[in-house]
Amino acid sequence: MSKRFNTGAALVWFTLIFTAVIALFPMYWLFANAFTPITSIPPLTPILVPAFQLDNFERLLVNNKFYLNWMVNSLFVGLVVTAWHILFDTLSGYAFAKKQFPFRNLLFWMIISTMMIPIHVTFMPLYIINRQLGLIDSLWALILPGTANAFGIFLMRQYIQTLPSELEDAARIDGCSEIGVFRNVIMPLSTPAIAALAIFTFVRSWNDFLWPVIALNKPQNYTLTVGVANMQGEFMTDWGIIFSGAALAALPMIIFFLVFQKYFLEGVRMGALKG
Repeated sequence: MSKRFNTGAALVWFTLIFTAVIALFPMYWLFANAFTPITSIPPLTPILVPAFQLDNFERLLVNNKFYLNWMVNSLFVGLVVTAWHILFDTLSGYAFAKKQFPFRNLLFWMIISTMMIPIHVTFMPLYIINRQLGLIDSLWALILPGTANAFGIFLMRQYIQTLPSELEDAARIDGCSEIGVFRNVIMPLSTPAIAALAIFTFVRSWNDFLWPVIALNKPQNYTLTVGVANMQGEFMTDWGIIFSGAALAALPMIIFFLVFQKYFLEGVRMGALKG
């Protein structure tokens, strides 16, 4: 016997598909324009069927000698900042979740309260500090301020709190040091939350624009966001190069999310069930 048509389920699926199409259409439009020659690209008119030609990408790599530098700079900054976030945010989250020390809750909520401060307010003191350290116009000006984050500490603390303390006690009984407990127990069990933190951090670092445009001056030191923005001319804009540059800039984020999406979705699911 065939199942009866479920109107509610069909409506849910239709809503999800319709929302996904709307959300993904700008990305599709970007790649469709990138693969269409410049003579066929009206900047404000969506192109539904791309020409599948590489003219824009060829001109991008020929006319912009620093584009590969920008790609490498963005990858280096994004990966280093992500690695440091994973280390320091997880260490801090572990301390606030499992360790007992004076003023633990007060310190935690003081850190969380910094999330209410607009990031733009910090640019002036951040610039002065980096200038005094001689880091302006270097990638370290983008890396060092991003070694830890209040949201990352909060995320890891909330997740690590759900882990049973008996596993840590068993590891200590077996002779594990505190570093060993963190490395062999906490880190492996926190993989879903770490993957979610890695995605959030990498995407935020990759898309960051305001601070890099303030801290970087030389074209060879630009990140992709700053470099692509500077490709727009004062009197004429080569939209083909801009679309192709933006399309290549979006690829690492897409790949990064596809690689870690399994752990990311598991982290979100487990956080919803245990939180």
